[in-house]
Amino acid sequence: MTVSTDRRGHTAGWAETEAAPATPIAPDPRAAAFFDVDNTMMQGASIYWFARGLAARNYFTTTDLARFAWQQLRFRVLATEHAGDMSQAKDAALAFIEGWQVDDVERLAEEIFDELMAPRIWAGTRRLAQRHLDAGERVWLVSAAPVEIGRVIAARLGLTGAIGTVAEVIDRAYTGRLVGDLMHGPAKAEAVTQLAAVEGLDLVRCSAYSDSANDLPMLSAVGRAVAINPDGTLLRQARQRGWEVWDFRTGRRAVKIAVPSTAAAGLLAGAVGAGLALQKRRRDR
Repeated sequence: MTVSTDRRGHTAGWAETEAAPATPIAPDPRAAAFFDVDNTMMQGASIYWFARGLAARNYFTTTDLARFAWQQLRFRVLATEHAGDMSQAKDAALAFIEGWQVDDVERLAEEIFDELMAPRIWAGTRRLAQRHLDAGERVWLVSAAPVEIGRVIAARLGLTGAIGTVAEVIDRAYTGRLVGDLMHGPAKAEAVTQLAAVEGLDLVRCSAYSDSANDLPMLSAVGRAVAINPDGTLLRQARQRGWEVWDFRTGRRAVKIAVPSTAAAGLLAGAVGAGLALQKRRRDR
């Protein structure tokens, strides 16, 4: 895994899959596509399905899982992004993996992807990603999940790699703390820019895909922005900007429209809920 920090101290992590997918034509070294994961590549939140898989393995209770889902929904509906709220989310986001071995998390992520996530991959979005691979371009997932989990998802889908939140690791075990910021909002754009500099990409020749207005910075950083299953704010912005839109929730194309903005990170609150749930279970033992 590569970790990079820019001059303002923002940290990004990215990890390539073990074998880059073969392409039928000469690769384009200056072009790539960046796909958000939750509700863009996959129906629902990857961290929720990961938590559900852990619940099935008795890592915590179904009641804890319900609380986890409610936290996600509440965070999205309230759409609060005050500095204090985000700081609290950052402090607790990865608490639920404190002490876990990296190898165990990756193994569980592989199992849970096959069981719960694979059936929820949007076939239409997967086809769009494949078009980029067939054109000789690299394809990266960009997720607020720990980069190791993102890499597992990318590997299962045959993609190039993943950009994600960097969790602190000591002796191959997670400390429960983050390195830098959550991979959310502007941090995604900064990470994509950092990766482009390292990999020699021309962002004007790159594409980005997302369902959420939160990803406006990332979508605006590339030459081609596409909205997938867009939220209301994203759809309104798409119409104004003339970005392409695909809606796989209904199976129909939503014509040329597209993206961005201010809703809050439901994934972050979900991770907080999972952390609190697991901490409670540990205390009760």
